[in-house]
Amino acid sequence: MEAAAAAEKEDPAKDSPEVAVPGEEFNQQEFANGGKSGTSKDAEAELVSEKVPEPSTEEESKSSPPKELPVEGGIPPPEGEEEGIEKSVENSESDSSSFMQEDVEEPEDAEKHPEPKHKPEKLEKKISETFFYNYEDLCSRPFVTSDSGIPSNLLVLIHSFGYDCTRQANLQVLDSQTLLYIAGNQLVLLDMKAKYQSYLRSSSGGGIGVITVHPSKQYFAVGEKGRKPNIIIYEYPSLRPYRILRGGTEEAYTFADFNHSGTLLASVGSSPDYMLTVWDWKQEKIVLRSKAFSQDVYKVTFSLENEEQLTTSGTGHIKFWKMAHTFTGLKLQGALGRFGKTAVTDIVGYVELPDGKVISGSEWGNLLLWEGGLIKVELCRTGRRPCHSGPVNQLVLDEGELVTAGGDGYVRVWDFETIDTADSVDDTGLLEMEHMNELLVGKNVNLSFMMKIHDHGQPVWYAQDSNGAIWKLDLTFSNVTHDPECLFTFHSGKIEAMDVSPVTYLMATTALDRSVRIYDFISNCLLTEIKFKQGGTALTWAPRVVNPKGGLIAVGFEDGVVRVIEIYDPQGLTIIAGRTNIKKAEMRLKQAFKPHTAVVAALAYERNGEVLATGSKDKTVFFFAVEDKYEPIGFIDVPGPVQALQWSPPSHAQSMLLVLCENGFALEVVGPMLGEQDTVSTYQIKDLPRRYFHFCSIKSRIKREEETERREKKKQEKEKARLEWIKKQEEMGKEAEEEPEEPEKEEPLPPLYIPEEPSPILCGFYSAPGKFWLSLGGYDSGFLYHCSFSSNDQQKDPENRQDEPFEVVPIEYTDDNPIQRISFCISKLLMFCGMKDGAVRVYPLQDKELSVDTLDRYWSFNIHDNDYGQIQGIYSSYDDRFLVTCGADGNIFTFTILSPEDIQKELRAKVPSPRRELEKEKAAEDIEDPNAYSIENAKQKKEYDQIMKAAEDKKNEKRQKLAALKQEFLHLLQKNMELPKHMQLLREQFEMDHRICEEMNRQTAQHIQQVQKELAWEQEKHQIGLQKLQSRFRDMLEFDTVVVHAMGSNHQISTYRLLAISEKYYKVKKQSQAGKKRVTKYDWKGKEVEQRRDTLKETIPVAGVTEEEMEVEKLKKKTQSQTAAARLLENQLEKIRKIVEKADKAKAKIMQRKNEWEELLKSKPSDNYENPKDIQEIKMAQENMGDFKLKTATNYKIPEHMRMNAEKKKIQLASLEVVIHEKKLNMNKWIISLRDLKVAIIEEINCLVQELKSIQSALDPSEQLPVPPIPQLHPEEIPEKKFQYDNEILQKFKHEQDQKTRLSEQVGESSSFGLFRTSFFRSPSLKEMDTPARASSVRSMRTTSSVVSVQPRVFEIEKAEPTEMDQEALKKERIKNIYLQETLIKRINELVVTFDAELRLLRHQKLKLDMQMKCADLRHITWFEELLLLKNFEKHEDILQERVNSLISEEEGMQWKLNNYLAQMEDKKSEIAKLQEREKALYATFQASLGENNNFASFLTKVLKKKIRRVKKKETEGEADEEEESEEESDDESSFESDEEDSGSEDEVFDDSVCPKNCDEALFENTLQLREKRLDIEEALAEEKKVIDNLKKEYDALAKKVEYLVNGELPSDFCQALVFTNQSLEYLQQRIMVLQHEKTDQRELYKKAREQHKQLIRDKREMEIRIERLRENCNQLMMMKFGRVVNLEALQTLSINTNLEELKVKIMEKEQLQAQELKMWEEKILEQRQRLMMKMKENTSKLQQMNRFCLERQGLETKLDTLQSNLGAEFQGPQKADLQDRERLIMLVQLQAQEAEVLKEEITLLRRKDGRIFPPPQPPPSTDMLN
Repeated sequence: MEAAAAAEKEDPAKDSPEVAVPGEEFNQQEFANGGKSGTSKDAEAELVSEKVPEPSTEEESKSSPPKELPVEGGIPPPEGEEEGIEKSVENSESDSSSFMQEDVEEPEDAEKHPEPKHKPEKLEKKISETFFYNYEDLCSRPFVTSDSGIPSNLLVLIHSFGYDCTRQANLQVLDSQTLLYIAGNQLVLLDMKAKYQSYLRSSSGGGIGVITVHPSKQYFAVGEKGRKPNIIIYEYPSLRPYRILRGGTEEAYTFADFNHSGTLLASVGSSPDYMLTVWDWKQEKIVLRSKAFSQDVYKVTFSLENEEQLTTSGTGHIKFWKMAHTFTGLKLQGALGRFGKTAVTDIVGYVELPDGKVISGSEWGNLLLWEGGLIKVELCRTGRRPCHSGPVNQLVLDEGELVTAGGDGYVRVWDFETIDTADSVDDTGLLEMEHMNELLVGKNVNLSFMMKIHDHGQPVWYAQDSNGAIWKLDLTFSNVTHDPECLFTFHSGKIEAMDVSPVTYLMATTALDRSVRIYDFISNCLLTEIKFKQGGTALTWAPRVVNPKGGLIAVGFEDGVVRVIEIYDPQGLTIIAGRTNIKKAEMRLKQAFKPHTAVVAALAYERNGEVLATGSKDKTVFFFAVEDKYEPIGFIDVPGPVQALQWSPPSHAQSMLLVLCENGFALEVVGPMLGEQDTVSTYQIKDLPRRYFHFCSIKSRIKREEETERREKKKQEKEKARLEWIKKQEEMGKEAEEEPEEPEKEEPLPPLYIPEEPSPILCGFYSAPGKFWLSLGGYDSGFLYHCSFSSNDQQKDPENRQDEPFEVVPIEYTDDNPIQRISFCISKLLMFCGMKDGAVRVYPLQDKELSVDTLDRYWSFNIHDNDYGQIQGIYSSYDDRFLVTCGADGNIFTFTILSPEDIQKELRAKVPSPRRELEKEKAAEDIEDPNAYSIENAKQKKEYDQIMKAAEDKKNEKRQKLAALKQEFLHLLQKNMELPKHMQLLREQFEMDHRICEEMNRQTAQHIQQVQKELAWEQEKHQIGLQKLQSRFRDMLEFDTVVVHAMGSNHQISTYRLLAISEKYYKVKKQSQAGKKRVTKYDWKGKEVEQRRDTLKETIPVAGVTEEEMEVEKLKKKTQSQTAAARLLENQLEKIRKIVEKADKAKAKIMQRKNEWEELLKSKPSDNYENPKDIQEIKMAQENMGDFKLKTATNYKIPEHMRMNAEKKKIQLASLEVVIHEKKLNMNKWIISLRDLKVAIIEEINCLVQELKSIQSALDPSEQLPVPPIPQLHPEEIPEKKFQYDNEILQKFKHEQDQKTRLSEQVGESSSFGLFRTSFFRSPSLKEMDTPARASSVRSMRTTSSVVSVQPRVFEIEKAEPTEMDQEALKKERIKNIYLQETLIKRINELVVTFDAELRLLRHQKLKLDMQMKCADLRHITWFEELLLLKNFEKHEDILQERVNSLISEEEGMQWKLNNYLAQMEDKKSEIAKLQEREKALYATFQASLGENNNFASFLTKVLKKKIRRVKKKETEGEADEEEESEEESDDESSFESDEEDSGSEDEVFDDSVCPKNCDEALFENTLQLREKRLDIEEALAEEKKVIDNLKKEYDALAKKVEYLVNGELPSDFCQALVFTNQSLEYLQQRIMVLQHEKTDQRELYKKAREQHKQLIRDKREMEIRIERLRENCNQLMMMKFGRVVNLEALQTLSINTNLEELKVKIMEKEQLQAQELKMWEEKILEQRQRLMMKMKENTSKLQQMNRFCLERQGLETKLDTLQSNLGAEFQGPQKADLQDRERLIMLVQLQAQEAEVLKEEITLLRRKDGRIFPPPQPPPSTDMLN
């Protein structure tokens, strides 16, 4: 065995397991090499150890970064496990592993069946149930460079403040008080009752991927990350590693789940393999494995009801797995779920139902029910609302109810029975249902995972909130249900910034979750938090020079705002009366300002605390003077987005600011002071001295130099070896002859490469004045670069600079893992580095300067998540005792620097006291609007407003002057108009110089032309847009809604809003109406419409006549001078003309009537003519007379012409739509004609009113009648005018829009100025301002002129004195005017009344038409529903018709087969007849050859008729019928039986191979030939008969199918037939194939069994012979011994003592009972000892607690005495609260002392039991301090 072990060490790749010897002990070194430390030596004996292979080459080990101990793969598997793992990996494609392997049983007959030598190698040892690993040998440890002297416990973890809430399923429950979650590389066990954390490290240092808990809560599994990660099973509560599962994936585990019984574990890996693995975890074996999917897999679970089924889900998929038994073994078979019509979604949560269905969530919040790999139904709430407003993250089946948790913060409970039986009701696939209960956990809550546990018999749920919280939920939904309780809150997601207090043990953090938090990392608690509207991105704690109390922090946010926040102790406020639940600390906004327009990236206080610098991604750095209120100094522009800011340390002579930009720029500026810059117009500082450094990549050059140096070193070594060889040859006296060496072809050196995109600067710091170190990411990572600013070449453009560092220090293993953050301890002895992979590195600095020598020794430890946990902040406390880190994974860790024993227990964090009169100060105003102006933008806006105000004032002044001149000019024009005409000046004379107007007109024309050119594109664009809008909304509209109002009443009528109908509808209608002559009710209505139209046409000319009469009256007035004779002549001529016209009309009418009679007589049919339609109707009546085909009759069939299909229904619908459209169109035309009539009437009334007014002007006012009001057209009556516009309308619209915009601008100016720096509103021009005034003045001038012109006329009339003739004429004129006045008013009223009557009549017609249209709409809806039904029916009918056609074709094929079979059978019968004739001829030939009286006739006849088994030739086609095979088999069996019988019989053997003596040989040979012919004929006959039999069977089978089809239809009676469904028939056909295979198998088995039977018969005979021989030998031996044959059984019975044997059995039973009882008592003793030990631990902890209380009491008394002695005068007197606290503490100490005495006595008693004294166990170090 030792030799085998040595060989195994020499060859690590050799796979030869070694069995451990029982009782052998393993030391620590052996464990590191592959051994185990177990609980007992027997358990060790059941394991197999194996050597862990080392890295194969030195280069491979160097290329990988240092890992924490033990390294990956360093965990040795148990005995025999590696072989099983390798086998399972090799067979991963076949997946033929099984659950259990049965032990091989040895056969009884060892002599006859010796055991093979390789048999023991197949036996596998099982891992003992009591075996455990050693945690100390598994957990990863810090990496320390060799010979560095750095202690491994340099940093010791104290507490974890964060929580990776965005990680999937990062919350598990071990018991009612213990939670389990992942924090970076640690596993945290949180005791909620004691608020105490326990930690487990990852074994590989690569991180932890997943955790899951065993159903019994006795174990939990931890899936790790890294190369070839493991799954470690821990036992709870001992936390000992129980099992290690290896080889399940390549990079990381993403999810794991135990089955319901806990025997199996399923895990799934991440990219690149996405491997699904099923484990027998107790034996550390892979049962099955398969690739789960090609994208991310989120979850895998076992089915609760069937543990052979699994489900996985992930990105855009869900997959259903089952463990299937195949001929190669057990395999995993997966079926991918198909979404079908449903959109593809990522599935995070799902649950398996008991009947095999799966219900899952979706991204849009609905539930998907899966069955058979397809979505059966999609569930939503009523009204098509989603089940959750967001993704459904988890589904749980709990006590017959379905519980869902969503991203909207709701937990909803659904009825399981409704979901399980759900099915879609329409084509949408949706089913609406409502939840039974719901619980809103919170508004800003995103529930991602929940776990249930019972606490004191009550179910409790713990929920993971992705927004940074852990909740405790009560989902009982009863009257005593508790509200959701938030147990813990954390930052959500990446922590952006952190800093520690310069005076105490406090730290501040901020993140994009919009919160700022303060932590006490001594008491390990969150003190306070404050939330804002935007997320925080930068944070710094004000130094002591700014705030000596350390109560001020500055925080930058993503909207560019910087907030100064002060921290204070609220208990220090003077007014706290009435306040309850006072916190330990509070935060208050002191000041808020916005220096930037983008994310604030960095904040830094100047070393003297006088200036605060802020840097942002907007490429600016702003400076503020630090006073009680921060005042802006100014800002500078930098070449890139700011990454970090750092002020020069106090050791430098001048205060300088180092600005590091992301794009590779660094610059140094002098700190400005308040008042040095001119900030009247802008805060930008342009003359501030600055120096630039633009980093140029030199990494490729460094690599090239290293390669050159390596090659040169290799050449030197080669030359040195050559010289040594020559020297040795010379010493040996040999002449050294050197063979000419061929020059080696050197590979080209690595090319010089500079990345196109510069590498980002991650961090940096000052080393000396003008010098600094940089850490870069991207291509240039892997080094620290020492750079300096050049003082000579600073006038260059920064973009064109190319600067190189003057010193480079390589950093190990950082090519892909750059340094993200660098900080130093206060003493500068340690440099802390935060890495991209979440690790912390510590470099000891002896000489306080960085160099290659100082950075080759370091301490490294993986803390945060290795994938996304890059360190965002790393700081030491103000006294260098603690280190704090935060990462992008949301975790915050605190460490003690060096060992925790150096930390004194009385350390406390002191919260700063509040400022005086803090509570009286008004709260600072916050900036909540993210679009608010920055400081610079506000100043620019203010400056711009001042400039615009001055310009507007100047414009207003000019406008006022122009308005005054204009008024003066108008006044002059008015005076000119008042002068006599001969004294008035012409308008042209007012022009001083016509050239001025011409120039102005020319310039105006040019401006107009220029504006037209500028606006040509916009005009074309708007015209095209208008055309598109019109084509989309107007062109398709045939009639818009026109409302016509009555003139004298409130009646109104409106048109139908009608869309243009397509031409195809008219075509369809024409097709449908072709050949139809019957009149429908719509035709009757059409006639009424035509009549109505005629009445309207007659009505309109009436109005025309009245107009002509009015014209005649006017002409009469104008032609009063005409004579009566002329009028008489005209009347006579008119009468003659009318008489002639009447005679012509009568003559034309007579001719027309004559022509019509002639055409009618021509169309008269003959006497024998019969109408074909009448003949057809008569024939139909004769056939169907008295035959009433009722639709309710059973034999009723719809005639073909009455059958309705979808096409006919479409035509019917189209015709209905055309009729509806025509009716509405006709009504619209009538209403439009009525509107036109109203327009004409209004025009006529206008004329009448004007004439009436002219008549009334000549009447006395007392005689004037009221003028009827002129009707007006409403806007609704002329909607087309909405789309008619002119320049005036456009100007008015523009003016209204400008007013609205000015109003909104005035309202918005107080809050914000959104369009700053883009565009401002244009003020109205002078022309626009003066237009109303000018128009009003012109109107006033016209009015004045008209008045002036009228007055003289009136004056002249008043001067005239009328005569009697004049008075008589005036009287006649007055009477005539009164008559005309009344006539005109009556005419106006008649027009109004007539129009209103027409409107009312048309309104009644429209109401009737409305009723008809409603009926038509209902009919349209009905017909459309019928169309849908017909379409569905046609689909179904098409399917049925296809089936009918297929069945008809099948029937025809069957009939053809039947005919074919009959023809074949007839052919075969004829062939059989021929063969039978040939056989008869053969026998006749044989008889003829024998002759008469042949002595050998009987012998030759036997030879001829003898049956000989002939070997059949194999057919090339290889198609043998089943019947033939069965008959051959039966022949074989009979032949075998006959052979056996022949072999056992003693009859004569009939030999037909030898011709007997005296027999004619020729006759014998002829007989043999005839026998061969006979055999050929018989074989052919057998073949033909078999063919006929087969044909008969097939014919009968087909005939049975066909005989039940009578005239192509199935009969009603099936009593004599078997009826099968298609599925059952297919199953029977498949069953036939299966039975054929089974029959073949059984035939083979029968052959084997028959051979075995023969062999057994032979063996039986041999055994009987042997038994007989042994019996004879036994008799001989008995004769020799006893002298006679004796009965051995009787002899054996006499030799047995039955009483003795019974006593022995009783003794064994007693011993067994006593052993059981002894075992029981030992277990009780062990239990009591455990209880005793727990009591001792408890008492010891109480003693230690008492000791701490005593020490604390002593410290408090000392501190109290000190405080009392140092108190001021105002606090000298004893305070009541202090006295009460002191008395309470004294009583507490006394009580604890009494309890301690009692505990000491109990401990003494317990130690004296059994004569043994147990040492008190040491409790774990506690971090909790007594408040």
